[in-house]
Amino acid sequence: MKQALIIIDVQEAFFNLPENYLYQKEDLVLRINQWIAAARSAEVPVIFIQHTDYDNINDEFYVDSPDWQLYHGLDIRAEDVVSRKTTWDSFHETELAVVLEGKSIDQLIFAGAQTEFCLDTTIRAAYSRGYKSNILAKNSHSTLANAVLTAPQIIEHHEHIWNGRFVTIRELDEHIF
Repeated sequence: MKQALIIIDVQEAFFNLPENYLYQKEDLVLRINQWIAAARSAEVPVIFIQHTDYDNINDEFYVDSPDWQLYHGLDIRAEDVVSRKTTWDSFHETELAVVLEGKSIDQLIFAGAQTEFCLDTTIRAAYSRGYKSNILAKNSHSTLANAVLTAPQIIEHHEHIWNGRFVTIRELDEHIF
């Protein structure tokens, strides 16, 4: 299978603004960079998704604002694709589908934020678009607590729903690439 590693919305807003701190944010970046290194070693393309707001200048994801930038601690290189999106779905009105088709990709490996929003929506959209053998990078996605659930509860809940249906959850040491 021809693979691509998709990193969703790991942006400065989740590291600069205390109210937006991702659960275990430092470990998250370390694990994502490990996945990126493994993908690069196997010559698997790395695609970064960047949530973008073009309308509300006060939004933390407003285009070109400091908090909108992809997180500075990620191993991003010039050859990587960066796709901007304006909704929770990384495919909706973006070039992602065209990029994947152009590279003949048939398996997606997901990591990023937020578990129950953009990651969930994109994982399900990918499955609906015919990507049926996708992988979720274990311990490489995160979110924030909400009024009902803690971040670990949200992560566990979504992994339980996704695994074996929309993705297979795998550890990096399982020779994914």
